[in-house]
Amino acid sequence: MNPMTPMNETRDTAATDALCRELAEVAAAAGSHAMFERLAAVLKDQRRWHAVFDARLLQARAALGLPLTGDPGPLDPSTREKLDAVSLDACREVGWPLLEEGRVSAGWMYLRAAAETEEVARRLAARADLLRAAAADGDAAEAEDGTSADDESLQEIIHIALWEGVDPALGLTILLERNGTCNAITAYEQGVSRLPAARQQPAAGVLVAHLHRELSAALAADLTGRGVVSGGSPPETDSIPALLTAAGGMADDPAIHLDVSHLQSVLRIARVCTDRDVIRMAWELACYGCRLPAEAVYPGEPPFENVAEASRLFFGAQLGDDVEQAVQFFRRAAATARLEESGTLPADTLTVLLTRLGRPAEALHSALARPHEESMPSSMQASGMLPSLVELAAAAGAWETLRAACRERGDAVTFAATLAAEQTVR
Repeated sequence: MNPMTPMNETRDTAATDALCRELAEVAAAAGSHAMFERLAAVLKDQRRWHAVFDARLLQARAALGLPLTGDPGPLDPSTREKLDAVSLDACREVGWPLLEEGRVSAGWMYLRAAAETEEVARRLAARADLLRAAAADGDAAEAEDGTSADDESLQEIIHIALWEGVDPALGLTILLERNGTCNAITAYEQGVSRLPAARQQPAAGVLVAHLHRELSAALAADLTGRGVVSGGSPPETDSIPALLTAAGGMADDPAIHLDVSHLQSVLRIARVCTDRDVIRMAWELACYGCRLPAEAVYPGEPPFENVAEASRLFFGAQLGDDVEQAVQFFRRAAATARLEESGTLPADTLTVLLTRLGRPAEALHSALARPHEESMPSSMQASGMLPSLVELAAAAGAWETLRAACRERGDAVTFAATLAAEQTVR
């Protein structure tokens, strides 16, 4: 930012004249540093945060003996370090107040490079809670054009939390409340899916929990209306499989209680999750999907051609249900894909499942049998969802197995990585 940015606001001329006289007196009596301290104090009282930032940069340049305007020219490392440190301090000094005042995008402009992402996320969540509470109480602030200033702040929070990757789960939570499931799924696919798996998981969990609540409520209401369930605890607190069992499975029932495209999208997204509670909710969603009429569902890509059934096996095995059935299902799918050269998702899915089941030696075998390509990495590889060969060899204690494969493939890089990795664990 240019430290001589013109000030466009209309100000009290008399007050400005008085301040200028005071600054001149302070500069003459105590020097430029004291003058800039006084100027910053006044600007902060006036909540003119952009001007505070400009004043701090001028103060730093003056203290370091640099030109007050224009390009300071080549700087020695020590001077550059001092100037950068002051700039970052100034970013935090003005960025946090801007965010707290609801000028979220303006605050983020300063905080992007100066603040820890976790702290920004924490304060965004606190700010969002205040804005949503105000909206619920009918106390939302109104902008000059008649729109809600709080609404604008929430939109900015969504953008920064979701699209800037500060806290995707928070962004999706607010987006779900405001725009619904379809927009939230689209936002996940376009933005969150590009992040590392660990960053995706909380946001994916938000979608799984939302759809689980939506389906539980709709299914319970339907079955209560039919007189199938009644009394005791609210039926929506029962698990989805329990509700289906109470209704006889509903295999031949034409009722559909949620958007099937949403269900299948969320089951796909949920594969990244490792939290047991989220996996259980995804499994319950998949169990519901298994009772849907064939004409209501859409085929997926191998090994999830039957999205609901394959998802039921994938998530259920991680909960201890039908483990060997699931492993054999995905093992057959991986073998078929190798024969047909139909992509790596079946092998990747088998490797992920075996890893989560605590069977690293089998996971390594699966990963080594995976088609070895020099093309772009798969989505599971790119996100870090698929463990590396070195990680699997370390977990299985199977260094020689991997090294033999490296020799066969001519992969000297991975071979060297195994030697270095093994030394670190000794």
